Amino acid sequence: MIPGSDRDHPTFVQSFRYAIEGLFTAIRTERNINVMLVLGVVTVVAGIAVGLDPVSWCLIVICCGLVIFAELCNTAMEAIVDLATQELHPLAKRAKDIAAASVYVLSLTAAVVGVIVFSHALGVI
Repeated sequence: MIPGSDRDHPTFVQSFRYAIEGLFTAIRTERNINVMLVLGVVTVVAGIAVGLDPVSWCLIVICCGLVIFAELCNTAMEAIVDLATQELHPLAKRAKDIAAASVYVLSLTAAVVGVIVFSHALGVI
């Protein structure tokens, strides 16, 4: 595809197919994506069990979606760094570590939100 032109530009539907293909590639090849998806399913089951209210569901869905999004971005950034250099370069390590840290911080934030939401649903707070 030529930047700025419509020549060889994928159709709207094809763009979705590429996105789905990317998601399935990540699910097949990345352990952490699978861990996040399993934790998301466990959270949904727990939410059903405690009968979360609509606002709590929104918070849970947003947090789960953001964590998966961050993990996908981290995976993409790592692939880009690997494409740019195969050697152990300090800047490559720095980029990968910072990208991983962003997922870590977001995951901790989502966990705190989950604790608050479920504590409230269980009448603890």
